[in-house]
Amino acid sequence: MTRLSQAFIPTLKDAPADAEAISHKLMVRAGLIRQMGAGLWTYLPAGWRVERKVEAIIREEMEAIGCQEMLMPVLQPAEPWQKTGRYEIDELFKLDDRKGSPLVLAMTHEEAVTYHVAREVRSYRDLPLMLFQIQTKERDEPRPRAGVLRTREFTMKDAYSFDRDEEGLSRSYEAQAGAYGRILDRCGLRWYKVESDVGMMGGSGADEYMAPCPAGENEVALAPGYAANVEVASATAQPVELPAAMDAPEKVATPGLTTVEEVSAALKVAPAALIKALPVVVEGRGLNMVLLRGDHRLNEIKLRNALGADFRQAKPEEIDAEIGPTGFIGPVGAKVPVIKDTAIAGAGLICGANQPDTHLRGVQPGRDFAFEELDVRTVEAGDTAPGGGTIEIEPAIEVGNIFKLGTRYSVPLGATFLDEGGVEHPIVMGSYGIGPARIVAASIEQRADERGIVWPASLAPWQVHLVSLAKGGEREREAADKLYGELEAAGAEVLYDDRDAGPGEKLTDAELLGCSLRIVVGRRGLAEGVVEASERDGGAEHKLPLEDAAAQALSLLDV
Repeated sequence: MTRLSQAFIPTLKDAPADAEAISHKLMVRAGLIRQMGAGLWTYLPAGWRVERKVEAIIREEMEAIGCQEMLMPVLQPAEPWQKTGRYEIDELFKLDDRKGSPLVLAMTHEEAVTYHVAREVRSYRDLPLMLFQIQTKERDEPRPRAGVLRTREFTMKDAYSFDRDEEGLSRSYEAQAGAYGRILDRCGLRWYKVESDVGMMGGSGADEYMAPCPAGENEVALAPGYAANVEVASATAQPVELPAAMDAPEKVATPGLTTVEEVSAALKVAPAALIKALPVVVEGRGLNMVLLRGDHRLNEIKLRNALGADFRQAKPEEIDAEIGPTGFIGPVGAKVPVIKDTAIAGAGLICGANQPDTHLRGVQPGRDFAFEELDVRTVEAGDTAPGGGTIEIEPAIEVGNIFKLGTRYSVPLGATFLDEGGVEHPIVMGSYGIGPARIVAASIEQRADERGIVWPASLAPWQVHLVSLAKGGEREREAADKLYGELEAAGAEVLYDDRDAGPGEKLTDAELLGCSLRIVVGRRGLAEGVVEASERDGGAEHKLPLEDAAAQALSLLDV
């Protein structure tokens, strides 16, 4: 039984001063969460009820595809992480026990689950296998933000598949992908699956599940038949009108003009007619010059993936020593390797001359400088997608991700099996993560209105928010008490506001908390023999006969 007079649901009139995301503001105001430290959040009873409902949906869909639940420790020996090369990840919490043994607080559990499978799976008969857990994760997040969206401690469902070969992995991957779609549909989210970067997980492929909303920390490139995280998206750049071609590059004085905007304005050309040179120092390759169209931005993830190596921005003294004066560098005559983005094309281009206060015009790639061509730019709205549609960029929250790991973890951790002929092979793996807290936050972001949270029926902390406008001992309170008992006896989840508070406070809190159906028992309605019901999603109003209110309320809830 849940009476607000006894419940721990501390609502607030105002949001925290540092809250920007709608979900951050409303989860605090509605008494769902409270902060204990930077990136550290406590779920209060109402918030935890919502989280548990998401977890229940996840469990049902995982078990429906034959994925078995287990539980692995958050505190783990460092050795498996050292073997996979992930011990040096900056975001990984590291510590020593009293004996000096190195330990980690896991941010994900590939190492742990592979450790166990390596010791238990021996034969092809043991495969395929899918395992999952819902467990706490720890991440030394440098910039916690947006309430529960980016935290240092969080709960995640992570699942892992183990197969004989890539064909088996594809089947497991599709089974998990189908389950993810059903989970998000049941949670009432608008979502899409997009191509993504494998990042620190490694492997051969990955997809993300994105919930579009203004508070999203990711950007997604969308077009008919195409969806990809901007981190990996590719598209054909918008065309640009270039100056006339020239037989050879020609110097032009540009005293003090070091930016694309300054040079393009002075020479009366579009910024896209300029070549932007970005010197970087690549591991194992030294100083390189990356070229972009003047109106484009470097995509560091695409460059890192294309190079297969990490890099850093070159220092001014390195640039001056090997190329030319900062602000006036370009590829013509440069004695460092040149990487040209694929969007740079045509003749009549403008670039730095590697001399003070000087640029070159009439530059043509190939004729005037050699290069390695790579797709390393960030796509822009208005570009053309691979399928021919026009790209739009939309912010979104990443609520889940799936990875084809291959043998990324099974080889270093010795997870193998014997085939029918007794030949040993590494197990082929997949990894599948989904964040209950992110689903909760995304739901709030997508559905909230100016009055508060609007839950889908599947996630609402209670189905019915029953409000008594009377004080204890009054006839109206007795009617509300009786209805409360009838609703609970009928199987409804009910939050009963029996506080000795004003009607305005009670009704405001009900709208803020966002349960599916609000029922108000007041003097005016009882005089007519009815109670007043309103649906939070859509605002439909109903007058329910008092003697049959519980049954009719359940019919509105479709229970």
